[in-house]
Amino acid sequence: MLQACGSNSGTPNPGSFGESNQGEQATSVETITASTEDISQQIKSFGNIRAQEIVEVMPQVSNRVVEIYADLGDTVRQGDVLAKIYDATYRDQFQQAKSQLEQNRSTYVRDSLQFQRQKELYNKDLISSTEFDEAKATFESSKAQLESSRANLTESRENLNNTEIKSPVNGEVLSRNISEGDIASTGEMAFEIANSIGLQVRVYLPLQEWRNVEIGQPAVFQASNQPDVRAEGRVTQISPRLDPNTGLGEVVISITDKGQSVYQGVLVESTITINTHQDAVVIPRAALVENVQTLIEPESNSIQLKRNYSVFTVQGDSLAQEHEVELGIEQGDKVEILSGIQPGDQIVITGHNNISDSSKVRIANPEQFQQSPNEVPIETSEDISQDTSSTS
Repeated sequence: MLQACGSNSGTPNPGSFGESNQGEQATSVETITASTEDISQQIKSFGNIRAQEIVEVMPQVSNRVVEIYADLGDTVRQGDVLAKIYDATYRDQFQQAKSQLEQNRSTYVRDSLQFQRQKELYNKDLISSTEFDEAKATFESSKAQLESSRANLTESRENLNNTEIKSPVNGEVLSRNISEGDIASTGEMAFEIANSIGLQVRVYLPLQEWRNVEIGQPAVFQASNQPDVRAEGRVTQISPRLDPNTGLGEVVISITDKGQSVYQGVLVESTITINTHQDAVVIPRAALVENVQTLIEPESNSIQLKRNYSVFTVQGDSLAQEHEVELGIEQGDKVEILSGIQPGDQIVITGHNNISDSSKVRIANPEQFQQSPNEVPIETSEDISQDTSSTS
């Protein structure tokens, strides 16, 4: 009876109601120490690397292509001949216009002298006004013909020069769409040349991100699954409006530093840094506990969701304490904490879904949260049992 009701050893009875909190089993958790570091607000989007200016070269005259001087990938300079168009017809037209100009110039000189003589005679009242008007009309006609022949000569010379398709810029040939023997047509692209002034990436962002971008913000580029394809740049142009069809705003990022493996046409992920907070309290996003409250707005009879976040810290290596926190910048799997915890606090990052405020905890090694190599998944164990039964 004495042993059943009590004990002189002083050992507490784990089954007593007054000491139930002391008998609570501690939950294993994994923690990290909250620290300070720089964190940046970033915008990510995909785009292709391209030349800052791509020029489409089109023939200005139509005829058969007789020579090709530049091909895909060639580096060309402004004025270099890319292709030659058959020019016999245009050369004959130029010579004809040149001869016509000489003839009209001679006529103009003759009629000009005749008009001056008639003008002197008219001033002396030696000829009638009709004769003077005829001389003046003849002079004006020859003058107009001379101007017309000059225009024809200029046009024929331009057509003759355009039988040589020339590069308007310094750059590289991206594509060639004509071949020797083809009929070159005006308005159809013959060559595409990338201006060598630099490379850029054009991205298209939704309103919420687009309005946060400013000229001069830094950016980095990374190709998917290709760590050697990296580049740096800055925002140089921002469209003043959103596309009415897509609702996206265009942003141009000029590449300022590129590696050896950066080529035109490569699809890259562009990361624009909006702003950076230095020495901020940063924790893994996985440590956050999201609390969602459903609120009913009486006036509009609508349901709204209110979200707040909390973090568990460990006090004295044995007691969990919940702190409501205010979030700041998010970057990847990290988040800035504006208030609620301090640097040096032990933050619970694993096991926090199984505890509440003032719960008993036990800090465990990370290996304890990994699957034991001796553990067999249910599906595997079922397969093993089936194989064993079939074998027996």
